[in-house]
Amino acid sequence: MTSTPDQATRLLQLHRDPALLTVVNVWDAISARVVADTPGTQALATASHSIAASWGYEDGENIPLDLMLEAVGRIVATTDLPVTADLEGGYGDAAATVRRAIGVGVVGANLEDQLRPLDEAAAQVAAVMEAARAEGVPDFVLNARTDAFVLGGDRDPEEVLRDAVERGRAYLDAGAPLVFVPGPLTEEQVTTLVEAFGPQRLTTIGLPGTPSLARLEELGVARVSYGPMSQRVALTALQELVEEVHRGGGVPSSMRPLN
Repeated sequence: MTSTPDQATRLLQLHRDPALLTVVNVWDAISARVVADTPGTQALATASHSIAASWGYEDGENIPLDLMLEAVGRIVATTDLPVTADLEGGYGDAAATVRRAIGVGVVGANLEDQLRPLDEAAAQVAAVMEAARAEGVPDFVLNARTDAFVLGGDRDPEEVLRDAVERGRAYLDAGAPLVFVPGPLTEEQVTTLVEAFGPQRLTTIGLPGTPSLARLEELGVARVSYGPMSQRVALTALQELVEEVHRGGGVPSSMRPLN
């Protein structure tokens, strides 16, 4: 079995490769197995929103940290692939939370800035990377997330983009290997962010209407993830089955025995 430090190095290499890394997010053991067993999958990423929802909690650190980490640990145990975890804003102590996540085998994490003052957010990034080094995982793949677009509201888009650039550069300077800028980004915005951070440093989220995966790879994006979208696709299929049953139909012939 590959060691945690080696898994982290592998995950970091996948992000540094010019080929775009795609991660379809998972939320429990069976979703992890299905995604991991699908040819082409190279790494797994958890979705905090989806894990919380599966336990009946709203997103936003409402699920107890112990329960979140238990769910993440079960996902890690299903696979030999590297796993990165969505740890929201760090649950009050990001460095301690990352230490605990490393303890269950996690080798990367998303960490939201929640638009905290920039010096505080950058200090949190530095503390997390120092904690990972202390745990013997110097290549821990911190995906430092800025919520500039998510929480941008009615601000001028150019101002929001400048904020994302400033924050992302600060997180890279603080030691993060990657910057996550979720939101419905245009090709022009992606281009600006890649130019500001350098190639294979930006990660984005796959949303309807965003540039194609092929184009994002050409632009130098490191990774595209899907957050709660994968669970929503699965739940849509479930609801469509219920609707079909209510109409007098049944299970679609396209069903696969994946569990």
